[in-house]
Amino acid sequence: MNQKRKIRILVAKPGLDGHDRGARIIARAYRDAGFEVVYSGLHQTPEEIVQAAIQEDVDMIGLSSLAGAHMYLFPRVVELLKEKDAEDIVVCGGGIFPEEDIPKLKRAGIKEIFTPGTPLAVVTKWVEENLKPRG
Repeated sequence: MNQKRKIRILVAKPGLDGHDRGARIIARAYRDAGFEVVYSGLHQTPEEIVQAAIQEDVDMIGLSSLAGAHMYLFPRVVELLKEKDAEDIVVCGGGIFPEEDIPKLKRAGIKEIFTPGTPLAVVTKWVEENLKPRG
């Protein structure tokens, strides 16, 4: 019997963004693809997100933002993971961003960015192809 641990993903909504429909859809798609999913809820600080990621022993954090603060919030999560010696937790992002922000976010350590309209199968396939359970 295969006891391999499933990939664990924390889906998080940093900042004051109150729109969580997309995050819930992504969380459900991850679950349906066979991943373990933890949803942190709305209005999380980067510190709360990183603390939850470490406590839940996740392999990836999926950040969702529609409120325009992604250039601060997303890199801050990466910085905090490094400070906590947890930089092996992959960080991805999704939401509405100016096109020119995407390369900047990737340079800041965000591994992939998914924008509205990205098929859910593309998002889940990216995880399957780019992540392994840390444990």
